[in-house]
Amino acid sequence: MVAHLAPRGRRLLRPSRREAGTALLFVLPFLLLFVVFRFGPAIAGVLLGFTDYAIGGDTGWVGLENFRRLVDDPTFWSALQVTVIFTALSVPLSMVVSLGMALLTRRAFRGSKVFRSIFFLPVVTSLVLAGVVFTWVFAEGGPWSRAMGALGLPAQSWLADSVLVIPALVLVSVWSRFGYGMLILLARLQDVPAELEEAALTDGATAWQRFRYVTLPQLRPALFFVAVIETTISFQVFDMIYVMTGGGPVRASYSLVYLLYDQGFKYFDLGYASAVGVALFVMTIIVALIQRLTLGREQ
Repeated sequence: MVAHLAPRGRRLLRPSRREAGTALLFVLPFLLLFVVFRFGPAIAGVLLGFTDYAIGGDTGWVGLENFRRLVDDPTFWSALQVTVIFTALSVPLSMVVSLGMALLTRRAFRGSKVFRSIFFLPVVTSLVLAGVVFTWVFAEGGPWSRAMGALGLPAQSWLADSVLVIPALVLVSVWSRFGYGMLILLARLQDVPAELEEAALTDGATAWQRFRYVTLPQLRPALFFVAVIETTISFQVFDMIYVMTGGGPVRASYSLVYLLYDQGFKYFDLGYASAVGVALFVMTIIVALIQRLTLGREQ
């Protein structure tokens, strides 16, 4: 009797076509909204990159003319340099801080959940509000310049210095984002089998050797995910720069997205702005593929 009931039970767990169709009908409105408002603007932005569309003017197909303008535009190359430098500094530093905080709060101790919440708090804090606060912090005569003066260093505003403005923005960026990476790495750390570290400890491995040869390899998928997310966010940095520096001084913090904003919403040259967005998208994909080959490849 049991033998006859088992197949019937399995058939009951398999949804019928009618049930699948009903479920699809419930999902379809949200799927359509997602496609229209997510992929629709993305496709329209790519197409606009091949036109001379400007608000209040005629629109014509110009082919690759906007991308030729990018190649000949020194402002684009300057903004690209700023974006690359910012990304090259903020991504590794943010990942190191995230990993350090994840290792620090990995073990359960009294108040560990409180510390995790405090470390994650900047992620849910408004970056515009944080930018206003840090503008005061890095201003001349602010807490940061006074601390530098106490250490015997020049007590100046980092945001007004063309060399120090990017490090200042990197510090704010790392402060605002490391909690997210910490949460992802912490979740992965808690899934690492304790038997692996115990076996390495029994074999006489030091703390660094256990981290290097046991823990770190287990973190590679999570590190790859965090690296891609951090890189994407760094390439798209805008609001913090808009609030704290306005792209200055002397365009020392003028990023690609700031260039896109100026061209599209200040000069209303939406065709050229879309070309900047397409170039930014292609560069982000290329960097993500490189990270996939280095961090995300299967062993």
